[in-house]
Amino acid sequence: MKPDATIDCTAFGGLKRIASGLLSDVVVAAKRALDRGDALSVAIFDNETSRPIEVDFRGTVEEVRERLANPPAAKPEAEAPPRGPGRPKLGVVAREVTLLPRHWDWLNAQPGGASVALRRLVETARRSTDGSARIRLAREAANRFMTAMAGDLPGFEEATRALFAGDRDRFEAETANWAPDVRDHSRRLADPAFPIVEPAASGA
Repeated sequence: MKPDATIDCTAFGGLKRIASGLLSDVVVAAKRALDRGDALSVAIFDNETSRPIEVDFRGTVEEVRERLANPPAAKPEAEAPPRGPGRPKLGVVAREVTLLPRHWDWLNAQPGGASVALRRLVETARRSTDGSARIRLAREAANRFMTAMAGDLPGFEEATRALFAGDRDRFEAETANWAPDVRDHSRRLADPAFPIVEPAASGA
């Protein structure tokens, strides 16, 4: 995964958590841990997806920070087709959208205009996915992190089965003896994957 200074992430040195927060801050803490010898290597994970984030830690803290803030430009693809009119920045793709006049009136009245409003609506809808989608994404994120960090730990296979079965009690039992930072991060990622059990109403 390409570095993005605004990603919310967590860095681990071995089985110990180094820092959590914006990538721009986490890489500094990770670099200093490496320089002190507190960690032989660092693994950084996106806090939402658990996808690994690759960071070049060569050089000084300032050099690492500079590379993160100004990543090298991607090489142009060979024989790329000529670009059409419009702004190609940020991977924006122009496509036709058909709406009623009142919809266009509302969009155009929003801060930033119709395009910004549409993007905001799409992002809000993506974050407000239904329960089954949230469960699936949580399982994938937890499983991705656990495979990378706990694949050799006792109870890993049973914990994975419990995760996909929606069995919180068994999952917590199987992860109880893991290194505390790995255990806690795994449980945080997995939490949305388990159904919420409502307390039984007491009789009158």
